Amino acid sequence: MLLLRSLLLLLIPGAFYFTALYLHFRNVVPASWQPLLDVFPYLAIASGLFFGWRFNRTRAIWAILLIVLVEQIVTLSNPSGREFFLQVSSILLPVNLLLFSWWTERGLLTVHGLQRFLFLMIQICGLSWLYIYHAEQVMVLLSRPLMPLSFMEDAPVPQAATLVLTLCLIGLLLRFCQKPEPLEASFAWVLVSIITGLWQPEHFIFWTGVAAFLLTVAIVESSIKMAFNDELTGLPARRAMNEFLLRIGRRYTVAMVDVDHFKKINDIHGHDVGDQVLRMIATCLRRVTGGGRAYRYGGEEFVVIFQNKDLERSLPHLEELRETIARTGFVIRGRTRPKRKPDKPPKKNIGKVTLQVTVSIGVASRDDKNVNADQLIKAADRALYKAKKSGRNRVCA
Repeated sequence: MLLLRSLLLLLIPGAFYFTALYLHFRNVVPASWQPLLDVFPYLAIASGLFFGWRFNRTRAIWAILLIVLVEQIVTLSNPSGREFFLQVSSILLPVNLLLFSWWTERGLLTVHGLQRFLFLMIQICGLSWLYIYHAEQVMVLLSRPLMPLSFMEDAPVPQAATLVLTLCLIGLLLRFCQKPEPLEASFAWVLVSIITGLWQPEHFIFWTGVAAFLLTVAIVESSIKMAFNDELTGLPARRAMNEFLLRIGRRYTVAMVDVDHFKKINDIHGHDVGDQVLRMIATCLRRVTGGGRAYRYGGEEFVVIFQNKDLERSLPHLEELRETIARTGFVIRGRTRPKRKPDKPPKKNIGKVTLQVTVSIGVASRDDKNVNADQLIKAADRALYKAKKSGRNRVCA
């Protein structure tokens, strides 16, 4: 399921790219839409910069600004200058996009933001210096073939640039595999769009707009995901649960899951360990059987919803969940424990501390007394209180 979601996350911006590719080459846009198509790049750029600023997605802002800058330099230069900047940009632009994808989000006006601005300015100054004093030498160096490939002779970018573009695209895909997020997926397709623009410099502004549009969609998508997903556990958050309850129908069961003695865990072992415990519980909740949907309700409380199941059919799955969590030993990382797993396990588990983590579960089904979702959640909460009062580590209805 996770692999399918990651694949869809990567293919969605690809669908936008191929749609733009089809419209551009087939020229199927009606003439009445041409004015809108002419302003599309500028609308996409403005939207990307606005949403990037509004949601603090500085990596997208830097990427859009850099692409726009390259487009303006290539477009406004004389023929010889255009050829030079096109060749050099085909190397520097992919490398910078790869760096942007690995950067952490930092504010534009912070020290890190100013450092990144200085990094880009140094490149621009260096590029200008090369063009003024060493343009011919750079062109000869970049045009030198790396391998005797006849089909590359008529390519608009030299072999060195093609190699850099390919390696950077692989790097962006690896970054997405490590962190499958909307913005990471969009960076790979932004590079593909820029490659298309480099091969068609006369239409560079259109592909700049496509790249900005892809980044804008990724910004909006990631912001929606943050609003509906819990950042710590990765589970859907309370807002997502409320949305699901609005369309669930008339027959369902709600279970409130609470980590036993969680405050004690935080007080003794610290909040970092407490966060690790919540992540472990979330992992077990994702595997709940019976079609249950797990949500982070708040603090150490979770909710599991069984659609089209009554109390009797839901209880066995909740009991199995409780037993699974109780059997899962939570190991606290000791100070002497290495961060990476060694090739051979140590003879003695020095500094190893195991916590016995359990949960209490209160469950309620929709009936004549509990008609709406709020009433049902309150009923499940009362059952949870009953489970805790009865000794914890149990399921009560």
